Amino acid sequence: MDPLDVLTNLEKVEPFYQAIFSADEQKVIGYEILGRIYYEEEWKSLGSFFHDDTIPEEYRIEVDDYIVRKALQEIIEIDEDILIFLNRDANLLMLDHGESFLNLLLQERENGLNLERIVVEITEHNFKGDIGQLQHLLTYYQTYGIKIAVDNIGKESSNLDRIGHLTPNILKIDLQPLKKSSPSPTYLDVLYTISLLARKIGATLLYEDIEANFQLRHAWKNGGRYFQGYYLHEPSREFIDRNIMKEHLQHEFQQFIHDEKKRLELLFERSLEFHTKIGQLIIKYKKSLQNYRDLITNLAEELTDCSFRIYICDENGFQQSGNILKTDQGWIYQPEYYMKNWSWRPYFLENIMRMRINKRGFFSDLYSDIETGETIRTFSYPLNDRDYLFIDISYSYLYEQEGLL
Repeated sequence: MDPLDVLTNLEKVEPFYQAIFSADEQKVIGYEILGRIYYEEEWKSLGSFFHDDTIPEEYRIEVDDYIVRKALQEIIEIDEDILIFLNRDANLLMLDHGESFLNLLLQERENGLNLERIVVEITEHNFKGDIGQLQHLLTYYQTYGIKIAVDNIGKESSNLDRIGHLTPNILKIDLQPLKKSSPSPTYLDVLYTISLLARKIGATLLYEDIEANFQLRHAWKNGGRYFQGYYLHEPSREFIDRNIMKEHLQHEFQQFIHDEKKRLELLFERSLEFHTKIGQLIIKYKKSLQNYRDLITNLAEELTDCSFRIYICDENGFQQSGNILKTDQGWIYQPEYYMKNWSWRPYFLENIMRMRINKRGFFSDLYSDIETGETIRTFSYPLNDRDYLFIDISYSYLYEQEGLL
């Protein structure tokens, strides 16, 4: 579509509303405002118009402001707690340091708009200016009660440090990369990392571009409070019943909860079984407790079907043995690992305390092994009040055991 077709036919441009649903209430809590134009007998998105840098800035701002004004005049009539998500290009916003856009909102406030309903969405990785100046502007907006959302996280090379610097209220995670029902572990690790960032900076997670049940499941499992996408409801010219998806979401969440509880129960059962197995082996080789090299060598032979590395550390993370490692030629002992320290690893000391208090072993979460890159779990087991056994479990074994992946 030629940009002039948009500029000369503003009367055919309308705001469309894409509903955003909440996990806690399973109802519509807001709408994202999208631009559409009626062209050649159908409604067409204006996304390409707004993202085209060859179109003069003032034209894109003019059309955007036209849509926003019309939407705000319509949306002011619905429930007071409905949030209004407005996309703004951060580069265009900073042309006048955000003054014209703020004046637009202040004009609508005089007509009864509560600015605490406004959520300004910006895309951090597209911004080409001084991030410090943008941060100052967004902080200023927040003094008016306006909320800030950083958009398209997970779709491009977003800088998590810059995102944290902007202190957003909402992080919008794009689930477009999650097209397959079996996504790469790396991508799921990215989702987990973003969920940790959101928790640290006090931001709410909104997952967008949800087009299938499994994407909704991943969003729910990775800390999503808000959900958006065609699977839930496509953009429409009219507002929808806030409870239109309530029954469906309740049903979905019940199934997610059931499956997750079953997974956790299986993991707990496998952990108890493995704890019992290791305990029996320790009794069998109790004479080796005076010589840790002999102990882990004996354990390696017994656990060759599931483990590829075994070692022992003290409570401060210093190895009290070398590693025994499984290779194509069989198990080999690596004395160079003796007295290496692992206390710097995430959760190491926390896990030591957990074993000391509970007096039993357990599986770690899934993670990528530093040396092999393979997705594994580690089973940790208290040998005594001072030393702890660590058994790295291979991916092939995890894959074969229900509840471990």
